[in-house]
Amino acid sequence: MGCAGSSQTKGDGNVKKIHKPKPWKHPQPITKSQLMQLRDEFWDTAPHYGGRKEIWDALRAAAEADLSLAQAIVDSAGVIIQNADLTVCYDERGAKYELPKYVLSEPTNLIQDA
Repeated sequence: MGCAGSSQTKGDGNVKKIHKPKPWKHPQPITKSQLMQLRDEFWDTAPHYGGRKEIWDALRAAAEADLSLAQAIVDSAGVIIQNADLTVCYDERGAKYELPKYVLSEPTNLIQDA
């Protein structure tokens, strides 16, 4: 057994299931290649925002996976989900991880590359 606070328990009702972010719109129409460039820039610089690199790696893998795999990734990495769309998460040490919506889904005003 152990004390109640020693680990996350699935039955405590606080475990959030991941869902897709709500539809969002970029300030101006954006192409798929521009969106990919934004994502790459974010993931390249994300570890500099603080937190642990392995958690950032897990969050990237989750952001790029389907929902069921993403849920397994964050659960196994010990990520605590604040917002079910993964925009705000914490690690077990309390470090905060904020993900912009553009790394989690595509905008409604995505346009075709020329």
